[in-house]
Amino acid sequence: MEPINQAMLEDIKHVIIIDAPVQKVWDFVATSEGIASWFMPNDFQPEEGNEFHLQSPFGPSPCKVTEFDPPNRLSFTWDTEGWIVSFLLTEIEGKTEFTLIHGGWKHPEAVLPKANEKSFIIRDRMDHGWEGIVRTLNEKVVEA
Repeated sequence: MEPINQAMLEDIKHVIIIDAPVQKVWDFVATSEGIASWFMPNDFQPEEGNEFHLQSPFGPSPCKVTEFDPPNRLSFTWDTEGWIVSFLLTEIEGKTEFTLIHGGWKHPEAVLPKANEKSFIIRDRMDHGWEGIVRTLNEKVVEA
């Protein structure tokens, strides 16, 4: 029998400073068009409780907005694994500190059905993926 308090995987967290005001960054992280430009195609609507889909490489992923606090915080559930993604924005002297947190990870050995791989493998792969995605966000915002 497995212990009740199994160790869960640590949240993925990436923090960058974007050379743009918070409202400009918010427009990229809290609109359907903005999210599609740096992350994935979607049918996102900017309101708490909105159910939407991200078009992932594994097919449509159901999501639901759980927090919507313009222009500082957007959180949503992602897919059916219990994941929660949060975008946190803080304006610092005309620039924006952008923090991405991807939480809700299961036990490292738990197999995630869609990918048919263990949670720790998917988490590691997604951590590296988020690093590139956040870089793309930075580039898109600065270019705009």
